[in-house]
Formats: sequence, C-alpha cells, structure tokens
Amino acid sequence: MNKRFLTTTLALTIGFSTVGMVQPTIHPIEVEAATTNALNNAQAVNTKADQLIQTGKSLIGKATYSNSVYKATYPYKFSCATFIMYIFEKNGVDIGTYNEDYMIQQGTSVNRNQLQKGDLLFFKSKKTGTDPDHVGMYIGNNKMIHMADSKQNIVISDLNSKPYYTDNYVGARRVLPTLLSANPATKGDKIVENAFNYKNKVTMSSTNNEASLRFTAPGYVDFIYRKSGIKLGTTNLKELMNVGTTVSRANLKKGDLVFFNSAKGSKTPSLVAIYAGDQRIIIPSSNGITTRVLMVDYYKEHYITAKRVF
Repeated sequence: MNKRFLTTTLALTIGFSTVGMVQPTIHPIEVEAATTNALNNAQAVNTKADQLIQTGKSLIGKATYSNSVYKATYPYKFSCATFIMYIFEKNGVDIGTYNEDYMIQQGTSVNRNQLQKGDLLFFKSKKTGTDPDHVGMYIGNNKMIHMADSKQNIVISDLNSKPYYTDNYVGARRVLPTLLSANPATKGDKIVENAFNYKNKVTMSSTNNEASLRFTAPGYVDFIYRKSGIKLGTTNLKELMNVGTTVSRANLKKGDLVFFNSAKGSKTPSLVAIYAGDQRIIIPSSNGITTRVLMVDYYKEHYITAKRVF
C-alpha cells in the first residue's frame, strides 16, 4: 500500500490553538477501548486473536481491494493495511495506523517458526526502498488472512503456497499483547481506556460544557484525566504544557501528554495528544477523537515536548 491516504490528509491540516486542529483529516472507525487483559496472559491473547480471525473471515466475499478508497461499510473497500486496521479496531485494539510501514514498527519481532494467531506478517516485492508493501495476519496452521489484490480480494493463503510468500517475506510483529491493557490496569491504562470510552461520545467545540460533553482539545484532556482521578487544573493549552514533569520521547509511557506545534521549530503548542503506548497517540481535534502513530513524519517534525502528569 502506498501513502496516498497519508499525503492527501496531511495536506488538509489547519491550525487552531484552542481546539487543537493541527490534525490530518481521516475517517476514524468507531471503537471502544479494549477490555483489561493480562499483559502476558496467553488465554486472553488467544481469545482476542480468535475474535480478529472471525471478523476477518466474515468479510470474505463482502469487501473488494482498493489502494485509494477506504470504505468501512458494505460494500467494503480496503487495502491490505486498512483491512488489518479495520479488523483490529472492530475488536477494540487500536493500531493507530493504516500503513504497513508503520505497523511493522509496532509490537515485537517474531521468528517465522514461532508465529502465533494474531501476529502481523510483512512482505516486500518491490525492488526499491525498505518499507514492506504487503501485510496479512497469521491465523494458525501456516496460514494467513489478507486482502491480497484486486483479483483475489480477501483470501486465506498457505505461507508455502506461492513463491511470493516465501521469497518476499520480511518479518512478523506480535502486537498482541503489547496493545492490550495490563491486569491489573495501570493508571496509564485507565487514562487510555477512558479516552477511548469517550471517543465517540464527545463533541469538539470552541468552549467546554461537561454536561453536554462538548470540549476544546485541552478541555477534553482535562476531562479524561479527572475521570481517571488526576487533576490537571487547566483547560488552557499553553498552561497544560507546563503541568507535570518533562519526559523524553524515548521514555514515553501510557498516559503521558504529548505536544505539537503548527510551525516547525515553534515552542507554542497547537495540538495536545494522549500517549496510548507503542507509538500510538489519541488526538482530540475538530474532527473528533482520532488515533495515529508518532512515526508519521508530520508528528516527528512538529513534536515539541511530552509531560508526565501522574
């Protein structure tokens, strides 16, 4: 999959500091937070993987391949990567990206002889660049489910059935259980869960009204943290960036606040996000509450700082 979605949406960004509108226009899938699972609980991971597989199989014959159009309702249209994103988010696991080159940077690396259900498999057939150009999900018994191409659409393939799968395989990543909550849930997990629970319930506005769940971007952040037992004490974006202690980008933990500018090099924040773990960020903007990953060039270039507030 190419980055046409990404380049198109980033070109449509617009700045508005009180609401935090420096955000790519994407079409988020409705999803609630993942239920709390033991971080290393094999049974919980296996159950979640079975749910992912069931959702993927249910779309066979109902979705067609498209590398330029994403349609999350029948008749569905997916690329290989948006298909994976969709089935994960439908089961409460937010990958935060629709590009396989960012997916391959999440979770942990897995040897091919140690694959488990739910692992992501990556392939590269193009001769230039280093990014993978195809992704599927392992379903057990040496098979994967994937949006193959415009002729096959969603299929289940044996990994030894074609030279493409054997010759172009570049690796696998285990995103379960790293994208799930710990058990018992940490304070950061609770913040992230609350952020997702209110993801489709709030309305972004230029003012804050908790009774009607209408918030500015920093107002939403303040609301989520109060729901999680943490008082930030401000709904002003600049003041919010002065709360807590500064943490490096390399040491981010769930629940940290991340700030971005609208002009490269500026120390004035125009966007705040909640760090959700494994490079994912939850972003309140005029488009609602969306999720992305920090690896996107836009967020690399406009990153200012991060604060730990608990």
